Amino acid sequence: MSFRHNIEESCRISLSLLLFHSPHTETSAFFDTRIDWKETPEAHVFKADLPGLKTEEVKVEIEGDRVLQISGERNVEKEDKNDTWHRIERSSRKFMRRFRLPEKGKMDQVKASMENGVLTVTVPKEEVKKPDVKAIEISS
Repeated sequence: MSFRHNIEESCRISLSLLLFHSPHTETSAFFDTRIDWKETPEAHVFKADLPGLKTEEVKVEIEGDRVLQISGERNVEKEDKNDTWHRIERSSRKFMRRFRLPEKGKMDQVKASMENGVLTVTVPKEEVKKPDVKAIEISS
């Protein structure tokens, strides 16, 4: 087995132990996957920093009826037997984050885009209908 394989396997074992005991309601395979969630009057907007990942390495899914799942995987370059590695800090990595969305989201209209390593997911909100107001004439 290669030095690289031993390091990656050790990281996977440590990571699975962390995940198994995680008290969080959302799950994260890598704690460096930072995601901001803001709510505007029109939508819920999620922004994730995913430097170095290509669009095809990222998945955005709605699980069940209201769980947003953002996941991805970066595969590291293949080893060349003729190369001598001095340091390996960038390894293959996987991540997954899950968020339970409020009931007023339009799950069938979710949009995602990625620009300069930042993923933006927009979940439009249903319009809040204001009740019809009918003026009542006051007789004297």
